Amino acid sequence: MSVNVAEVFGQDVFNEAVMKERLPEVTYKQMLKLMDEGGEVTLELADIVAKAMKEWAIEKGATHYTHIFQPYIVSIGAEKHDSFADIPEGGKIENSFSGKDLMMGEPDASSFPSGGLRATCAARGYTAWDVASPAYVKDGILCIPTAFCSYTGDSLDTKTPLLKSCDAVSKAGVRFVRMFGNLDAKKVRSYVGPEQEYFIINRENYLRRPDLVYAGRTLFGAPAPKGQEMEDQYFGPLKTNIAEFMADVDEQLWKLGITVKTQHNEVAPGQHEIAPIFAPSDAALDSNFLVMDVLKSTATEHGLACLLHEKPFAGVNGSGKHNNWSLGTDNGVNLFKPGKEPNKNLQFLLVLACLMEAVKKHSLLLRAVASNTGNDHRLGANEAPPAIISIYMGDQLGEIVDAIVAGVPFDELPCSHVGVLDLGVSTLPVLPKDPTDRNRTSPFAFTGNRFEFRMVASSVSIGDANTVMNSMMAEAFNKACDALEGAEDFEKATIDYIYKVMKENKDIVFNGDGYSDEWVVEAEKRGLPNMKTIVDAIPAYTSPSTLEMFEKLGVMTERELTARREIKLEEYAGLINIEARTMIDMASKLYIPAVISFVNSVASSMSTVKGAYAQADTSAQQEILVKASSLLAETQKALDDLKEKVEQVSTAKEYHDIILPAMAALRAPVDELETIVDREHWPVPTYGEMMFEV
Repeated sequence: MSVNVAEVFGQDVFNEAVMKERLPEVTYKQMLKLMDEGGEVTLELADIVAKAMKEWAIEKGATHYTHIFQPYIVSIGAEKHDSFADIPEGGKIENSFSGKDLMMGEPDASSFPSGGLRATCAARGYTAWDVASPAYVKDGILCIPTAFCSYTGDSLDTKTPLLKSCDAVSKAGVRFVRMFGNLDAKKVRSYVGPEQEYFIINRENYLRRPDLVYAGRTLFGAPAPKGQEMEDQYFGPLKTNIAEFMADVDEQLWKLGITVKTQHNEVAPGQHEIAPIFAPSDAALDSNFLVMDVLKSTATEHGLACLLHEKPFAGVNGSGKHNNWSLGTDNGVNLFKPGKEPNKNLQFLLVLACLMEAVKKHSLLLRAVASNTGNDHRLGANEAPPAIISIYMGDQLGEIVDAIVAGVPFDELPCSHVGVLDLGVSTLPVLPKDPTDRNRTSPFAFTGNRFEFRMVASSVSIGDANTVMNSMMAEAFNKACDALEGAEDFEKATIDYIYKVMKENKDIVFNGDGYSDEWVVEAEKRGLPNMKTIVDAIPAYTSPSTLEMFEKLGVMTERELTARREIKLEEYAGLINIEARTMIDMASKLYIPAVISFVNSVASSMSTVKGAYAQADTSAQQEILVKASSLLAETQKALDDLKEKVEQVSTAKEYHDIILPAMAALRAPVDELETIVDREHWPVPTYGEMMFEV
């Protein structure tokens, strides 16, 4: 059934149009100002808004309200539902929802990870209404986006630091553009368009795979006869049930005011992508959380399962979240847009120099915040950017940067003409070319008027990555302003600064193939870190450069950063522990019994055949029996080894160095057994069944 997007878009959102209709004019204008500029929310104003919001939500069928927040843990949003129903009077119950209810909530924070920010007994947490992010009704609940903090005021979520980083980059960005004469700009906003990749499989198959249910990825599984090698899945026609699922997702997201634009099949069988139009990064954070939530819940309604894990299937491409990021002023200037003559665009070249400095200085931190346990299976696997952070500039900007690094005078900088693409067919249009090709192997790639941070894990919040990118640019902008403000000859001083910064940070630029072995060698020569595991990158949360940047900008304190480091390490250990115990459970209760049954059936078959005809050739059965029995013994030995080691480890480093190899040793014989044991005996759906039978 077709949907008129214009009619349904935003119908479940308490947006500006609803506020204009339902709020007094003076309150409406106050809200617009608060949403745009910030400021104190008075209880009087909150009472007026809460009354209108409650009436609107009840008309939409809502019976409860909740403060939606995103605690600092992977893939989890949190909500506590409170009924509008108040104390009955005279036998009748009234619906109530006050300004205080709207502005603040008090969920129990005791069971959320705190990384040592509070004692276990200190349970109180607060949620605070985020005025800039509109409330909405979903599944009969009025949902109010909020920030989440502890009793001591420490941030316990991904939104609070992001909001602070938005303020920091805005303040520094305005200071920056005013050096170039833009006196009308009052804000610089960061914008994000996160492309979300995911897998869809049949729900019955999902529920028959304990590893998918408990760990989010397959811990066992032999490759299917066909994978992605024919490249026929990418942008291929949608299966009917997948198209229906996507249409349902689109409609729900449009009703929630989320501007989903693109959907298509991705590279791996069963893999897909959805992408929105750009939005301010704080709004994009809430929207992406909703996208993930709607994908999973809608899949269930359609008899499917949505897998957001970075590597649910070995041997085929995993999923990421390509974070398209830009900075722009409130009077329409995109700071990442090079213009027709980027070689003469002084402001753009200074922005580029600041970006090079920021990415090089904070490369380890970028590696850490973009990743999680699952992303280690994806990065650098010829499907995603390598674990080495570098910037791709493209041909046009690359030649300008190379010339600056080589010391070519400013007025002689080259700039290749972008031109057009004429396909030589009279019935086809002449196409305007972009300033650069796309480099899918680069973790931080220029794509024309924005940078695409391609490393972000598919299941994580985009908050951390954008908090770092906003903050590192704010830091670089402030440093440039400190050096250039008040210069007697601003143009000369700026040119000198650009040359200095680009030369000092030239090693961060790489325009080649990030998948190649040569790049790994070259990156080492350049001194660029190659952190193949997040365990090695996590300490960057509390490195001196991180602490200095965040504390100076007022984004996060040392206490908050130390807590995040500890939470990340605990999370890694906890997730690998779950994976290991899931493997132990599956091997013990599913695979080994199934193989024993299979071996017995083969042995029984040999006896039956020999009994019927003593001279019968049973060498084939014998070979299968010997091979299966040998692999069964190897499986049991690896299982016992993993059991023993799981009881001995505790730290993230130990789980990486000791448990992961033991898990791989258990998987190998089981996967080989899958190629021998017949389907009747094999206890779980195979890769082929899960990826192709949807």
